[in-house]
Amino acid sequence: MHVHSIDIRASNTHQLIMLLKEGLPTDSFDKLKNRLGISDNTLANIIQISKRTLNRRRANGKFRTDESERVLRLAQVYDMAVEVLGSEAKATRWLKKPARGLGGRIPLAYADTAPGANEVIALLGRIDHGIFPG
Repeated sequence: MHVHSIDIRASNTHQLIMLLKEGLPTDSFDKLKNRLGISDNTLANIIQISKRTLNRRRANGKFRTDESERVLRLAQVYDMAVEVLGSEAKATRWLKKPARGLGGRIPLAYADTAPGANEVIALLGRIDHGIFPG
């Protein structure tokens, strides 16, 4: 199990859960931010962490479990978009523009909650199977 966008590797789900409980390294935030081509503030808003808290976490080097889960969730959405759409550039563009399959909502912003991220992943699955155009 490898989350490419933030370079997290786990041999199984249990190991991934342990990584989340220990806290993902804060550089995972920067890796994801750079891949998405967005600002600290934009990504912090999507993963629901204040800029001040982000700065404290960076000083400590790790996120809390709940914060780690939100970073991981968005990274998984990004990785699936890359896989389905064929390139990082296409995935980044798609994630930032309104999607018909989400009722005109922007996938990146919609993925700020677990149900929203699940819906974006489901839409990507439909696109991958040719059921719904991107």
